[in-house]
Amino acid sequence: MRYVTAALRWFLFLVFFLFALKNHELVSLRFYFDLEWKLPLVLLLFVFFLAGAVIGLLALLPRVMRQRREINAALAEVKSLRAPGAGTAVGAGRTGSAAGTDGAVSAAATASAHAAGAVLAQPPLDAVAPLPVRN
Repeated sequence: MRYVTAALRWFLFLVFFLFALKNHELVSLRFYFDLEWKLPLVLLLFVFFLAGAVIGLLALLPRVMRQRREINAALAEVKSLRAPGAGTAVGAGRTGSAAGTDGAVSAAATASAHAAGAVLAQPPLDAVAPLPVRN
């Protein structure tokens, strides 16, 4: 698979390099107020491709940052649930979508929180001895 990927990269490089050699003529890009740029076509295409990629990454940045905050909060909650003695207080003081208008946690949310605490209280999988292999 590594050779196929390397061959594909070389092929794409060759295609883009030959495209650049064929499109080296100067083109003019006209702006307002008689402002004009004269650049080779391939350079102009590369500049606008790069600008589009940067704008796309900047557009995704708020979503990525929000997801990182949510992941860190979830990891902190898992860490607090795995702490010794935390299995008895799972779901206590919890608010959110499962909470009613008075702030009380519903029975279904409490049951699922206790089930999650029971799962998290189990030892990690790497602490369990592996099963014997049959020949």
